[in-house]
Amino acid sequence: MLSFPHFLKQDIMLRVVYSLIPLAVAGVYFFGWYIVSILAISLLFAFLTEWGMASLRKGKISYACFVTAGIYALSLPPTTPLWIAAVGIIVAILFGKEVFGGFGKNVFNPAIVGRAFVFVCFPAELTARFVPVFSGFPGGFSHWSFSRLEQSPVFLQEAGLKVVDAITAATPLWTNRDYGFATPVLSLFLGNIGAIFEYEGQKMVLAAGSTGEVSAAMILLSCAYLLATKTANWRLTITTILGASFSAAIFRYALGSASAPEVPFTLLSGALFYAAVFMVTDPVSAPKVALSQWIYGAFIGIMIVVFRFKGIFAEGVAFSILLGNMIAPSLDLWIKRIKDRNNKEPVPDNKTP
Repeated sequence: MLSFPHFLKQDIMLRVVYSLIPLAVAGVYFFGWYIVSILAISLLFAFLTEWGMASLRKGKISYACFVTAGIYALSLPPTTPLWIAAVGIIVAILFGKEVFGGFGKNVFNPAIVGRAFVFVCFPAELTARFVPVFSGFPGGFSHWSFSRLEQSPVFLQEAGLKVVDAITAATPLWTNRDYGFATPVLSLFLGNIGAIFEYEGQKMVLAAGSTGEVSAAMILLSCAYLLATKTANWRLTITTILGASFSAAIFRYALGSASAPEVPFTLLSGALFYAAVFMVTDPVSAPKVALSQWIYGAFIGIMIVVFRFKGIFAEGVAFSILLGNMIAPSLDLWIKRIKDRNNKEPVPDNKTP
């Protein structure tokens, strides 16, 4: 039987929620008000799932469930069906956190668990949901959704195309890897992603990525707030970026792979920057020892580039973070054991001849 919900007060989690507000507002501008419905459904089902489980174990609801819901919702394509959003957040809370005993006991980042689940289970539904952004004023604030290209003839008319001409849409990562089209870095930074390009005589549409990852400028704003308020761990963010930069440079320059993107494109495309700020920095699933955090962040950054370069999918953020979550406890254990062993070594006697 459900009991009256009681909340575990967590100021640090509230600050993360606040930091997501600029991304949510930007998401509405870029993609329309449908983004609010994805956020609302995610928040509702995250709360209901945690409330049900908290009642069974006679515990309290943590504000972290709203953080998970916000990060998860903004990691989805902007026209994701609401039922998929609901399924994913239920899995995130139930199997990403509650199955381990609730807040503070989970091994994996719950938002990543939910995102990876829907990505693997519903790949066709999700990969077909990427769309270009609205631009100009008022942008998406005057639209419900850019749900299908057929519903946005203005975009096609401006490009001199008919509806039948634009037969496919792909994100910057997909277009770069599969068609050799590099989205301008400035567009990736500002979020102005949407154009028509031609590949082997076929007209194609450049679509933006998931809602929260589109504008690096807005992510940078949120990152500054999180670091200034000491809400996020700067080591985890910086090392993820450094690890990705190093591995991208190795692939392109040391190994001479022309298909490997430039470092700026690597950092600003896809969900890498979004993950480095909001996902890798999860205080529960990340290691606690400083040296472990350096290794952990660098490992995730490197694996993101490896998955992008060698994997089936163009993106590799979710799988890289899950791998990092798996080794985080062991990293802390290994580093502590090394330190303990060094501290127990006998001090040499300088008086001995």
